[in-house]
Amino acid sequence: MKFRPLHDRVVVKRIDAEEKTKGGIIIPDTAKEKPQEGEVVAVGAGARDETGKLVPLDVKVGDRVLFGKWSGTEVKIDGQDLLIMKESDIMGVVEATATLKQAA
Repeated sequence: MKFRPLHDRVVVKRIDAEEKTKGGIIIPDTAKEKPQEGEVVAVGAGARDETGKLVPLDVKVGDRVLFGKWSGTEVKIDGQDLLIMKESDIMGVVEATATLKQAA
């Protein structure tokens, strides 16, 4: 099944949090908080402004995003747990910074 969100809605797949702390302590499933980071798997066409003009979304499929703890509606599509939320619920895009070591 394919799912396409409407308007300014975005479908996000949560990225699982680390199972160990930096000190090496393993966190049990019952004590874990739901991750607030995810990957965008589908986006709507965009919202309409006051004049009816289509305004495209800033996020795209494949972006890693941060969102609020209680953002979105949890759904299950094709056996996957996903979140559907408005683009305005997304706080920002996590951009990978590649560190290249230059040979001296």
